Amino acid sequence: MIAILGRLFIKNHADTADASVRRAWGTLCGVMGVVLNVLLCLGKLLAGALSGSIAITADAFNNLSDALSSVVTLLGFRLAGKKPDPDHPFGHGRMEYVSGLVVAGLILMMGVELLRTSFDKILHPEAVAFSPIAAAILIIAVLVKVYMAFYNRAVGKKIRSTAMVATARDSLCDTISTIAVLLSMVATLFTDLPLDGYVGLLVALFILYAAVQAARETISPLLGQAPDEEFVHQIEELVLSHEGVLGIHDLVVHDYGPGRRIISLHAEVSAAGNVMELHDMIDNIETELGEALHCEAVIHMDPVAADNEEVLRLRMAVTALVQAIDPQLTIHDFRVVPGPTHTNLIFDVVLPFAVDMEPEVLRHRIATAVRAMSEGNYFAVVKVERKYA
Repeated sequence: MIAILGRLFIKNHADTADASVRRAWGTLCGVMGVVLNVLLCLGKLLAGALSGSIAITADAFNNLSDALSSVVTLLGFRLAGKKPDPDHPFGHGRMEYVSGLVVAGLILMMGVELLRTSFDKILHPEAVAFSPIAAAILIIAVLVKVYMAFYNRAVGKKIRSTAMVATARDSLCDTISTIAVLLSMVATLFTDLPLDGYVGLLVALFILYAAVQAARETISPLLGQAPDEEFVHQIEELVLSHEGVLGIHDLVVHDYGPGRRIISLHAEVSAAGNVMELHDMIDNIETELGEALHCEAVIHMDPVAADNEEVLRLRMAVTALVQAIDPQLTIHDFRVVPGPTHTNLIFDVVLPFAVDMEPEVLRHRIATAVRAMSEGNYFAVVKVERKYA
C-alpha cells in the first residue's frame, strides 16, 4: 500500500537521493503512522473497556505515544528540509536526529507511567473478562503493526533514515507486547491467576527498551559516530581507481544530517608528476565523489617520492618496525631529510581506537625502534593521529 501511495503522490519517487523526494517519503510514512496508530489506540481502548484489562489499556496508550512520535518525526522531516542560512551554512539536516531523540523521550515517559500503573494493578488485581471482540481487535492490531514495521524498515533503508528504522523496531516491539496482552486475556479462560498486571508490566518494559534503543540510534550521529564501513569502502574504491593516486589517508566524514555529508581526505600522488595535471585529476575526483555518493568532497594533494628507491626502502623498513608494535598501525606522509650528522625520518602514524596505547607511548616506542636500526644514523620525527573512518 505504501508503495502504491508513493507512486501516486511522490514525483520521481525512486530518486531518493533528491532531498525533496526523501522528505516526501518521510512525510508519507509519518502521516500513515499517525493515522494507523490513532485507529489502533481507539480500538484497544474499546477492547480494554470490554475486557477490563489494564494491559490492553496500557497497549492502547503505547499506540498513542507512537502516534505522537510520528507527529514529531513529521516535524523533524519538515525542519530538516529547510535550506541552509547564514547561521546554519550546512543546513538543518540534524533536526531529524533531534526529532528522533524527542520521540525517544516521549516513549520513555509513557513507559515509566505504564510501569507505575502496572505495579498498581499487581498490588490491587481486578477481574479480567475474555471478550471475542477485544481478541479480534488485538489480532488486527498485530497484523497492522507487522505491516508498519515492514514499510518503515523498507522505506527507512531506501532513504537512509535512522529515525524510520528505529520506528520499524518500535513496531516490532509493539507486536510482541500486543501478542503478550492477547495471550494473557486468553489465559483468563483457563486460570484465575492475576496475570493482567504482570503482562502490563512486560508491555511497559518493552516500551522502555524501545525508548532506550531509539535514543541510542539518534544520540550517536549527533555526537559524531564513525561513518558506515561500506560508505568508506566506496570512497576508497572510487579515489584509488584513478591511476595517478598512489594512496589515501586522513579520511574524515562529517555528517550534517541524512543527505548532507562532507568528506575530506589526503590523496598521495607522485612528486615527479605535472602539478597542473594532478590538480585537474583531483578536481575530477571531487566531482565524481559528489555525483556518485551525494556528498561534498575536499581533497588535499600529498606529493610523495614514488621513484626514489632509497626512500621506498626506508619506508618499507619503518613500516615493518611500526607493524611489529601492532599490525593495525599504518604510516603515511613519509619523508627523508638527510643532514651532516644524522637523517630524520618524518612520517605520520595512524593509531586506531582499537589499539589500547597512549599516543606518547607509541611515539616513544617507534622513536626507539628507528634509533636502533642497524644501518645509518636515523631519528624518527613522528606525528601520531587517530583514525576517524
